[in-house]
Amino acid sequence: MSASGGTRAIVAALAANLAIAVAKFVAFLISTSSSMLAESVHSLADSGNQGLLLLGGKKAKREATPQHPFGYGRERYIYAFLVSIVLFTVGGMFALYEGYEKIHDPHPIKAWCWPVGVLVFAIVAESLSFRTAIKESNEIRGNQTWSQFIRRAKAPELPVVLLEDFGALIGLVLALAGVGLALLTGNGVWDGIGTVCIGVLLIVIAVVLALETKSLLLGEAAGTEEVEKIKAALVDGDTVTRVIHMRTLHLGPEELLVAAKIAVQHDDTATEVANAINAAEARIRAAVPIARVIYLEPDIYHPEAAKADGN
Repeated sequence: MSASGGTRAIVAALAANLAIAVAKFVAFLISTSSSMLAESVHSLADSGNQGLLLLGGKKAKREATPQHPFGYGRERYIYAFLVSIVLFTVGGMFALYEGYEKIHDPHPIKAWCWPVGVLVFAIVAESLSFRTAIKESNEIRGNQTWSQFIRRAKAPELPVVLLEDFGALIGLVLALAGVGLALLTGNGVWDGIGTVCIGVLLIVIAVVLALETKSLLLGEAAGTEEVEKIKAALVDGDTVTRVIHMRTLHLGPEELLVAAKIAVQHDDTATEVANAINAAEARIRAAVPIARVIYLEPDIYHPEAAKADGN
């Protein structure tokens, strides 16, 4: 994912959510609708989410240090994990609590035109933000389905924004349904039920994001396509005859570590082996530009040893 593409989607979502949060909170003060209060907290939480993603992207650009020799690329994963665990969960739990209170102490919605008007405005604004996220994602999604893209993406920003905007649109529909039923029936319990549904939605999204970002934090290998490109680039058929075994690890969304044991000819000189390793590293970087940290160990291939070594 290009940093500029992810940033455009984040900024678009941030601008939309800040405007929507203010509008929803004003509508809550006038109408006393619990769905509007839950939705205003939802939009405020989403705004905090985007702020954290931007902060994580900035911190990830720091240069490597002796204490962190592989750099700070994983900062983006850490902040995405904070988004999923803290803000989504806080928003979801608040909505559940507010919905519970409204169901047990229902009261009619005042000035119905405010919550309905704000929800319609919010749906339009969120749709524009969602369209931006979809457009930026389509540039790198390729032939993957949306589910595959969210699960396999190494850069967390676009999947987070996609799920945020998708969840926000569903939450707005739920809020509109709760407010509408409360107005039609005169029973404020429906407003509380809509609020509870928003809380459940937020917690489900939090769990999905937490699982995906946890996997990134633990360390994921390169995708199948990248692995095959690296293997093909390693072998030149002359000095490097095969890949005995190889491991890859994402140090960040756009930085890959490659460690491999490669088979060389038993009668090659040290100079020939060193030159072959340098040439192999150059081929890898040409084939997969994000492969920036490469460690290659030359060895003589023995089938039994290779099998015992994990291949």
